[in-house]
Amino acid sequence: MSTETLEQPGDRSLRGPLGWWRRSGEFLTEVRNEMKRVTWPSQREVYATTVVVILTSVFFGLYLFTVDILLNRAYEWLLRQFGAAS
Repeated sequence: MSTETLEQPGDRSLRGPLGWWRRSGEFLTEVRNEMKRVTWPSQREVYATTVVVILTSVFFGLYLFTVDILLNRAYEWLLRQFGAAS
């Protein structure tokens, strides 16, 4: 939980060009602190999840390709059966 105070509407110390510079510095400091708390995955975890994503993408790509071909053939069959003009 944060311990910093909220800026009051009448507080003019953080306004203007110098206030922008100060707020930017505070933001970058907070970003640096948050990045220190991040738990980064190991190289093995990244490799494993990458393989899973690639295999899943290939599987669903082939599945959707097959469904598309089957639906296209069913549509063409319906057109031939009911005498649609080609």
